[in-house]
Amino acid sequence: MSDLKKALLERILVLDGAMGTMIQDYQLEESDFRGSFFRDHPSELKGNNDLLSITRPDVIRSIHEAFLQAGADIIETNTFSSNPISQKDYDLEDRVYEINKASAQLARNAADHYTGINPAKPRFVAGALGPTNQTLSISPDVNNPAYRNVTFDEMVSCYSAQIPGLVDGGTDVLLVETAFDTLNCKAALFAILEYRRKTGKDIPVMISGTIVDQSGRTLSGQTPEAFWISVSHMTGLLSVGLNCALGSQQMRPFIQELSRVAEVPVTLYPNAGLPNEFGEYDETPSFMAEQLDSYASEGWVNIIGGCCGTTPGHIASFVEVAARHQPRKPPRKKPFLRLSGLEPLNVTPETNFINIGERTNMAGSRKFARLIREENYEEALSIARNQIEGGAQIIDVNMDEGMLDSVNAMTVFLNMMMTEPEIARVPVMIDSSRWEVIEAGLKCVQGKAIVNSLSLKEGEALFLKQAERVRDYGAALIVMAFDEKGQADTFERRIEVCARAYELLTKKLDFPPEEIIFDPNILTVATGMEEHNTYGIDFLKAITWIKKNLPVAYVSGGISNISFSFRGNNPVREAIHASFLYHAVRAGLDMGIVNAGQLEVYEEIPTDLLVRVEDVLFNRRPDATERLITYAENIKSGKEKTKERESHWRSLPVNKRLEHALIKGIVDYIDPDTEEARKEYPSALEVIEGPLMDGMNVVGDLFGKGKMFLPQVVKSARVMKK
Repeated sequence: MSDLKKALLERILVLDGAMGTMIQDYQLEESDFRGSFFRDHPSELKGNNDLLSITRPDVIRSIHEAFLQAGADIIETNTFSSNPISQKDYDLEDRVYEINKASAQLARNAADHYTGINPAKPRFVAGALGPTNQTLSISPDVNNPAYRNVTFDEMVSCYSAQIPGLVDGGTDVLLVETAFDTLNCKAALFAILEYRRKTGKDIPVMISGTIVDQSGRTLSGQTPEAFWISVSHMTGLLSVGLNCALGSQQMRPFIQELSRVAEVPVTLYPNAGLPNEFGEYDETPSFMAEQLDSYASEGWVNIIGGCCGTTPGHIASFVEVAARHQPRKPPRKKPFLRLSGLEPLNVTPETNFINIGERTNMAGSRKFARLIREENYEEALSIARNQIEGGAQIIDVNMDEGMLDSVNAMTVFLNMMMTEPEIARVPVMIDSSRWEVIEAGLKCVQGKAIVNSLSLKEGEALFLKQAERVRDYGAALIVMAFDEKGQADTFERRIEVCARAYELLTKKLDFPPEEIIFDPNILTVATGMEEHNTYGIDFLKAITWIKKNLPVAYVSGGISNISFSFRGNNPVREAIHASFLYHAVRAGLDMGIVNAGQLEVYEEIPTDLLVRVEDVLFNRRPDATERLITYAENIKSGKEKTKERESHWRSLPVNKRLEHALIKGIVDYIDPDTEEARKEYPSALEVIEGPLMDGMNVVGDLFGKGKMFLPQVVKSARVMKK
């Protein structure tokens, strides 16, 4: 165990204060920034504080020493902007390594000096990696929401240029800080992972995000919990926390939320308030210490410090606070799937079936496919929005089509999605059979996404290489039951392939089992081919086996595949989907790709149709397919009879009509029916507390029994609201 990790277990550590505002007090001029090294540099250099590590090392050293003298355990390198993107403003991109190494050496020497004075209190150096002045999740052009002025690869390259100098200069830990855009942060983490593999140097990491206002979100829109989920894949993670932007008092609800969910130590180093009209910071050392003392007493922090406006006087007060309290004890990791868009989605054992919207898929919607081919992305976004309004908790995005530039289409569509808060709030499933399309999607998503899918089709080596990459991007993984022999289509083949993939991922990659989702292939039944008759029951059996034998893993599937043989006959298809989902969820199915707006209620399927559907799904009789086909033809040819049966509910008593409308999500008659009920009951309140609540109770019971799903409950809620 490193000395830093050991110290974290023993006590609350103190990080230093603000470098930038301390430098301002020196009132340096252009000549200070140029020094003798850059006397003839063609660009103005004043304001490039990081360059002072080379041109005025005495200033930077004195600031480090002031914070160390105040009692700081960790000091940051003067490298907040020491990256090619930020240094481009000064035409110094080619001096990035030099600046970082010089800064790290200054901090290292100062820390070692104070450790030598008191070996019982070792001092540490954090190599600061700032967010740059660009953003990957937000378009700088209001007229083009898909546009970005920097790519993920360019951001990775930017951080890759900074990291070697920090490590070679002697930092103990890399600090990715002031992360206002989580995708920028993920690019930094990606660069660190690549550096580790290339050099074999397993340097630990600290991450600190920034909440920009009282809405409690980052600039790119994430909540603290969603931010944590998005970066929690990082190995060697020493801590996660918040800094900058807000004063110490305003941080309370946000650090409380992060402390509740983070399974690593938590840092907090706020500003000394917000700048006043003179650009100064008003929070005094005693005021800030009082706030941090409160957070420490609640058990929310492991490292405290200061950001903009904090001085050695502030740090000295924080040292006193830290000495009075025990460090926070991170909660034990619970092995369940955590996903995020702008908001978190935790898939716990208590979570009901997760609906994945299928319509933003070239194969799932003719309209969507046409809009993408026409490059009408704005209207295509409305399909995603409708899926979420209909109850989809995850959005599946697939751009696979032979004549389409799928990489570009995936990039443009996801970039646009990320700027639409009502869509971006849910996690994304990046769906493609082509690795280059999957990777393009992963470079656009700041949240924790799902990759759909990888398989063993091309062997173990490629499977493991791509799975490792998925992990580097911070995504969960769907594994298709497909190997070198082909698609698994029997119960035995399904469990054979899934067990092999599970073993490879968990043993060779240490891939978290809770982030593995198996798709054991939902294949079409009732095709007329005898070997297809067991597809339904074999899938259900495979779910049960996976849940029992592959601990913590999840199971998903494309629900509409089961009914392809009845394309064009929606009543039969919806009945098949509803029945299959009901039994699959009971068997352990966790999630599925569905049309969230079109799901039949299991309880509402006509008995004669349900019997025939389940005869097919469970292969209960040799003529099951023929019987269902005959029934389906009767539905097609007997539309009037079907219409008559559908309208029969209008003759029911008003309370039963209201119940039926709530269950089926029908708003057409709600005004006259509630008016009729109002006349039958003494007051409007009794209509609400009587038949309307009775109807919603039935909805609740069906939902609890797995006979209704979230999209149907959403429709019921809309009826109730109206």
